[in-house]
Amino acid sequence: MSRHSRVLHLVLVLLALACAAPAQIAPQTKPARSTAVATSAPSAAARTIGAGAAGETAPSVAANSVRFAVLGDSGTGDRAQYETGVMLANSHDVFPFEFVLMVGDNMYGSERPQDFVRKFELPYKPLLDAKIPFYAALGNHDDPNQRFYKPFNMNGERYYTFKKGNVRFFALDSNYMDRDQVAWLQRELANSGSDWKIPFFHHPLYSSGGTHGSEVDLRAQVEPLFLQYGVSVVLAGHEHFYERIKPQKGIAYFTTGGAAKLREGDIRKTDMTAVGFDADTSYLLAEIAGNTMNFQTISRTGKRVDAGTVTKMTVPTSR
Repeated sequence: MSRHSRVLHLVLVLLALACAAPAQIAPQTKPARSTAVATSAPSAAARTIGAGAAGETAPSVAANSVRFAVLGDSGTGDRAQYETGVMLANSHDVFPFEFVLMVGDNMYGSERPQDFVRKFELPYKPLLDAKIPFYAALGNHDDPNQRFYKPFNMNGERYYTFKKGNVRFFALDSNYMDRDQVAWLQRELANSGSDWKIPFFHHPLYSSGGTHGSEVDLRAQVEPLFLQYGVSVVLAGHEHFYERIKPQKGIAYFTTGGAAKLREGDIRKTDMTAVGFDADTSYLLAEIAGNTMNFQTISRTGKRVDAGTVTKMTVPTSR
C-alpha cells in the first residue's frame, strides 16, 4: 500500500471511530492418530509474524506455504474493531498472509449497505485494497443473506469448501447442522485429496468459556467425521476471547472470537485450556508448510499472546 493510500485509510479510520459508539464489553479415548502441538521455540517466521508494530524485519516464509489470518466476532463497527484492523494490516506488512478466514458474527445489528462499509470494508480497507480475499462462515448474529455479499466469498452457500495449496478449508454453518450439511461434509472430507483439512465455523466444540462453553451436541455430529478423515486443526469463534485447547482425540482446537467483542475474565481455564487470553481483542496468524503449521496470536496492542507449531496428524491405514 502506498504512503498516500495508508494516510487516506488512517483518516477514514479516525472519521469512523469518531462516529462509532463506544465498544461494548459483555459481562463478565484414546486416539488412533496424533497431532502434536509444540509451543517451545517456534520457527523464525512464527516468532516474528506479529512484529509489524515493533518495526522488526519481515520473516522469511517457506516456499509454497499457505499463509492466512483468522478473525472471529468482528463486525461491531466500534473502536476495538478498527484498532485491531490496523494491527492486522501492520502484521500483513511483516507476514504477507494470502487470505483471511472469518469464523462468524461478521455483522452485529443492522446489515444495511452502509453497515457493511462501516463494519467490514473500512476496518479492513488496506487488506481489501491489497486484494486479500476474506472467506466467511455464518455466526448466530449473522443474517444468512450474508452469503450473497460478494466480499465474503460464500458464493450464495451456507457451507462451502475451497483449496489453497495442500490445504482444503471447510466453511460450515454451525447454526443449522442438518442432515444435508453433515452428508455434504462427509463427502467433501472423503474426496478432498488434501494433506490438510481445516474446518472453520462459529460454535466451538470445546471451550472453557463461562458464558457459552462447549457445544456438545454439535460435537457429537461432526467430530466423528473429523476423526475419521484426519482433520488436524479446527477453528471457531462465538466466545469473545482467544483460547487454544489441548489436543482432543488428536485434534488441535482454536477459538478466535475476540477480534472486536471481548468478555474479560470469561475463561474458566479448565483442564482443557492450553492458552487463554481474554484481556484484549486479538486475531490468529498461521503458516502451513509441509506437515507443520506455525501459528501466532496477536493482540490489538501488538502483544504476542500465543505461538507454536501444530504437526499434521497421521491416520493409520487399515489392513
